[in-house]
Amino acid sequence: SKIKAPKCHILDYSGGTVLPGSVVPWRCFSCKDEETKIPSKRKQNTSIITSELLYKNFLKSEQKNWNDISARYKAMTKRIKEKLEALHNKYTLSLGSPRLRFGNNVYFEEDGCIFLSKADDDEGNVDILFSTEDHGFSHAFIRRIRISPNQRYMAIGLKSENSEEATCVILKLGNFPLVEKVIPNVFSFEWATNDVLYYTSQKNLKCQNVFMTTFTDQKHTKLVYTEQDARFFVDIHCTKDRRFLTINSNSKTTSEVWLVDCRHPFKLPALVQARTKGVIYHIEHRNDELYILTTYGEPAEYKLMKAPVASSGMENWQLVYALEKKTKLVDLEMFSDHCIMFLKNAGHLYLNVLSFVSHSVQSIKLPTWACEFELESHPEHTSSTCYFQLTSPVHPPKHFAYSFKENNLIEQAVQEVPIITNYHTTRLLAKSEDETLVPITVFHNMNSKELHRKPLLVHVYGAYGIDLNMTFKEEKLMLIEEGWILAYCHVRGGGELGLNWHKDGCQHNKLKGLHDLKACIMLLHELGFSQPKYTALAAASAGGVLAGALCNTAPELIRAMVLQAPFVDVLSTMMKTHLPLTIEEQEEWGNPLADEKCMKYIKSYCPYQNIKPQCYPSVFITAYENDQRIPLTGVLRYVQKLRKAALDYASRTSKKGNWIPNIILDIQANGSHCDSSWEDSLNEVARHLAFLNKELE
Repeated sequence: SKIKAPKCHILDYSGGTVLPGSVVPWRCFSCKDEETKIPSKRKQNTSIITSELLYKNFLKSEQKNWNDISARYKAMTKRIKEKLEALHNKYTLSLGSPRLRFGNNVYFEEDGCIFLSKADDDEGNVDILFSTEDHGFSHAFIRRIRISPNQRYMAIGLKSENSEEATCVILKLGNFPLVEKVIPNVFSFEWATNDVLYYTSQKNLKCQNVFMTTFTDQKHTKLVYTEQDARFFVDIHCTKDRRFLTINSNSKTTSEVWLVDCRHPFKLPALVQARTKGVIYHIEHRNDELYILTTYGEPAEYKLMKAPVASSGMENWQLVYALEKKTKLVDLEMFSDHCIMFLKNAGHLYLNVLSFVSHSVQSIKLPTWACEFELESHPEHTSSTCYFQLTSPVHPPKHFAYSFKENNLIEQAVQEVPIITNYHTTRLLAKSEDETLVPITVFHNMNSKELHRKPLLVHVYGAYGIDLNMTFKEEKLMLIEEGWILAYCHVRGGGELGLNWHKDGCQHNKLKGLHDLKACIMLLHELGFSQPKYTALAAASAGGVLAGALCNTAPELIRAMVLQAPFVDVLSTMMKTHLPLTIEEQEEWGNPLADEKCMKYIKSYCPYQNIKPQCYPSVFITAYENDQRIPLTGVLRYVQKLRKAALDYASRTSKKGNWIPNIILDIQANGSHCDSSWEDSLNEVARHLAFLNKELE
């Protein structure tokens, strides 16, 4: 069958984010009885109906507004789409899909189909094992594949474009693959043995139950673990040597791990170390020892420790390796005689290779253009080579390998499509209000002259200890080719400089992230990278907090802003504990219900709370009807209030030629939180860029 463009997601300013649920249709308690404070049922029902009508009217009004003005962007959107499709076909499609190799069998996925080929087959023969379309999942994409050790079964995670919940399909492999079982609402899953699967169930964005299901002659499913604390989220991981499954229960600041012995999968899980407030830990295994990646001890940054399996308590943890200050641990991969750590330090990427044989550590600095790692699948822990890709927002992924035998880095075979790197990468440090130095990564075309006249697109996130997403995006390369400057501001609240960088920008430190963002933009302008009238800001999800706060406090720094599914009403959300993620999110934003100081602090920076009549930049927001994390109601309220404030200011200061910003909300019927099909994502990006081109002239 014809292979179409794979479903991938090119619009993602922030990265995969965990974001609180936001405002549901707001409650209007219209009771006037001061003694009881409890509305009557009739009045309560009337309030709910009024809210729903108001919501529907807002929705219709915004849809009409978008329909009326979208024509002005149509021609430019079409041109941008054509360019992006050409770049996608040139770079992304030529890379092919990741391969999973088991012995001589190679499994890979393309456009909703899973294929099997032979490693030694030079003729390119493939068998189709599974097709989403043929099995009634045509609107889903394949998120995860796990193959049982003997390759008799394959577990496939399928996610709909319009929902957070995923489905797990168990396929019995053979000459004629058959669907053995379909399990709804599954988040993570791993094979313990050839015919025993462990999985977590997901409900209302939360994972708190772990089940075991068997595919032996006597099939059965049973609950093996339940998490009682609403702040914790449960997932499952398999150690590299397949000796244990780990049941990981994590909050934003604390974790606890239980081990399932893959040799005895029916035994009860064993606790590694009871949760200790403020201590995060993750487990790998080698030679009857647990290798523990943890924040335990001083400083409170990640370090590698180890302990015997039989006595795994914290009192027996021994230090193996500690990270340098302000170093971010991106990933860790365990092999039989080595461990590879993927690190970020001062914007540069490094590999640290730990040898368990010679007890040595080798540090390798990676190419300066690289901004992100991505590990490639190689399930054998005995492998003598570690394969990975390096990429940046404007550099397509390039394949590399590290050989343990040769102790060196190998650049893989030349790409089918030569990568032309006609851009310059600059790393800067901006001094924030409290003298803290904040990293900025800047990209611009080498041939650009008079950079102060070029358009600048600034990116920000700054939450959850998550780095700004700096993987390759076709639209970023297109912008560089067209003379734009791209700047990534690594503000506090993100994770670029380690765990303390996040800690310094969450809860009662949130305003530090805003000060960092202001300092970054001001430095860029001072150094001649564009100027305010040619500057735009891009953010998604929780990045909307800092972007919206900047709009309120320093609107003169930017001309336009594009937001994707933005979190803009922090206070209302954190006051509503019935929302699925509010309790879990208190470790990031604080608890305004229990702490009046916290309430006042959130109110001081919350984008919705601080809108006022002033000269705002133009704003384009994409939101999703099916977004369970940022429901549409809160975004609608924000847009209505922002537009009113901008118009109020314009009417008060009416002069000939007075500039009125465009406040646009584009509501997508398809897609969920920052998660669309390739086609929808392409349209979203093209509309955002058409808007920016118009606004920045």
